[in-house]
Amino acid sequence: MKISKITETYSVSGQIYPEDMPAIKEAGFKTIMCNRPDGESVDQPTAKIIQKAAAKHGMKFFHVPIGDAGVELETLMSFSKVMSSGKNPILAYCNTGGRCTRLWDAFQA
Repeated sequence: MKISKITETYSVSGQIYPEDMPAIKEAGFKTIMCNRPDGESVDQPTAKIIQKAAAKHGMKFFHVPIGDAGVELETLMSFSKVMSSGKNPILAYCNTGGRCTRLWDAFQA
């Protein structure tokens, strides 16, 4: 798992797995945000599985999927709620981290 720091409060990565939670927690993350729709890939754990693993390690979890339509207004509004949740830093993930970065860029525009 490669984590790329965008700001002090927002980082991105590719797909994470339940067994990554101890390392994510140890890195100081308080919130995990999934930007990947469920069922995108057969080897992908569902958001619910990751949510359960995050909760087990005391982290908040949000599912803000970005599908084929890209970043829409509703997605930006959900992202804004996550960013204002007060549980920073946030680790956002998707397949490669690209959608999470584009979401951050759209939020800043």
